[in-house]
Amino acid sequence: MTVMRSRYTAYAIGHSDHVFRTWHPATRPADVDLDGSLEWVGLEIITSSGDDVEGTVEFAAHWRSGEGRTRQNGVLRERSTFLRRAGRWFYRDGVDLTT
Repeated sequence: MTVMRSRYTAYAIGHSDHVFRTWHPATRPADVDLDGSLEWVGLEIITSSGDDVEGTVEFAAHWRSGEGRTRQNGVLRERSTFLRRAGRWFYRDGVDLTT
């Protein structure tokens, strides 16, 4: 899904306004505050399915944080649900699959 990739890119480059605008109004927070300490370094789409109204995307988003001895690498795994509204896709919610 294109909106999944655009949201990942917005997280990666710090565009919280895009993350906010692509979040479904019924579930979005009042404000989106991105964690500037994380560097998003890769996105894997594991599965996607859906129709013209609702879709799901399971993904793994790779990140790193810190430098030198404090450097950490990690992966956020989620199954996200998207809804189509007025011809546009919006993120509704997600289930954290990170173990």
